[in-house]
Order: sequence, then C-alpha cells, then structure tokens
Amino acid sequence: MNNIKTMVLLVALSLILVWAGAAFGGKQGMTMALIFAAGMNLFAYWFSDKIVLRMYGAKEVTESEAPELYSTVRRLAQKAEMPMPKVYIMDADQPNAFATGRNPKHAAVAVTTGIMRILSHEELTGVIGHELAHVKHRDILISTIAATIAAAISYLAQMAQWAAIFGHRGDDDEGGSPIAALVMMIVGPIAALLIQMAISRSREYVADEGGARLAGNPRLLASALRKLHMASQRIPMHANPATSHMFIVNPLSGGGLLKLFSTHPPIEERIARLESMSL
Repeated sequence: MNNIKTMVLLVALSLILVWAGAAFGGKQGMTMALIFAAGMNLFAYWFSDKIVLRMYGAKEVTESEAPELYSTVRRLAQKAEMPMPKVYIMDADQPNAFATGRNPKHAAVAVTTGIMRILSHEELTGVIGHELAHVKHRDILISTIAATIAAAISYLAQMAQWAAIFGHRGDDDEGGSPIAALVMMIVGPIAALLIQMAISRSREYVADEGGARLAGNPRLLASALRKLHMASQRIPMHANPATSHMFIVNPLSGGGLLKLFSTHPPIEERIARLESMSL
C-alpha cells in the first residue's frame, strides 16, 4: 500500500508541476516547467550524493578505520544481495544516519559519531538495515525526484510573482490565465510541499519494515528509534531542511503545525508498527 501511495503522490506532484507551468505561461510555460524539472532531476541524479556528503563533512572510512561498522554494513549488504556501499562517518553529536546515492551500485551509508556512542551493536544493526532498505528500494532516487519537482513548482511560483510585480500580462492561449497564475502562486508551493512530505513519510515506513527484516529482529530497530528520537530532541544538529528527509529520524525539532510538514512519520507509530511485526 505504501508503494501504491508513493506512485499516486508522485503523479499528483507531476500534475501540479504541469498545472503550475500552464498557469504561468500557457503551453510554453508547461513545456518550460517540464524541461526545467527534467534538468534539475538530472543534476540531482548525478551530484546530490556528493553534495550532501560534503555538506555534512562526512568522511569515508575503511574497514581498518571502523571495523565493526564496516563489517556490519558489509554483512547486511550481502544479506540484501546488494553491492557494498561506501561507508562514511560524520563528526556530529546528534545520533543520526542517512543513506545516499543514485542506485545500489553508487550508494553510501553515513552515520554520526553520536549514534555510534549511544546505540548498542544490535540496535545499530537495525539502523544500518533501515538505510540499506532505502537504497534497495531506490527511495533516495524517489525522494530526490519529489524534492526537485517541488522545488521547480516553488521556482515557477516565484517567477509568477516577479512577473506580476513587473506587469507581465498574458491571455489564456499564450500566457496562461491570470487567475490561475494567482492561485498557483499561493496554493502550488504549499500543495507540492505537503505531497513531498507525504512521499517521504510513506518511504520511511517501507524502510523500517525492510530494515527490520534485514536485521532479523524488529524490536532492535524499534529500540534504536526510541533512543534516537529522545536524543535528537536534546541534541541540536545544524541540518539543512532540504535534506532532513534523508535522516533516519528528523534532525530538526518542532511541533504543532510543523508536524503537518514533517518529513518523518510520528515516531510512536513507527515503533508500534515495528513491535507488531514481532508478535
């Protein structure tokens, strides 16, 4: 069901992009939106992994430098019948982890020094399983596509605002509808962001299930998530909101309406689902 939900949400996001382009510039605007989104996705496909690893100062480690971590990643990758990903460590107190890479052959798993301090070896195995499940399911590519389409919609909305400020006018056939453009400027970016967050949350559930099966005990990942959530609330992390969806728990804190825009499902629901798997 989560896979079906993801496909439906991606289609909806793509339709919003087409509508935004048409509202801004008619048929030409629609074509421009598609070309722009394709270019952004192509760039993200090839370079997003390098950018995010550099952003967080992640350092690649060898087996001799981090033998326990490296052997855990290798064992689970073999169990998942995946190529061995590169292993990175980030010097950060907040316990967290993420995976990146455009496909299983070009993947990387990164963990913070904080997560290696507070989790047991068994709990860390559950976390690594979760990240490898993301890689195996190509969730990184799915999330990147969703993020770039949402960014393209926001960019079109900003262009429409500048066009309105400088007196751009168009008709329904060539320049799009002014009323539709006004609605797009207000509704488009919000709808795109909500759908992007929903996609991210649905992929987290799938990765939790896949990671628990790889680790062999769902309660290990549930225990790890409980510890990581509590620690992430106490220990701040200078994370970019655009990349927060990549981490196993949200590195940013917030409540109220911010939960609607959260990239992660409620931690209580994730834990409950994992614990029900072991019954």
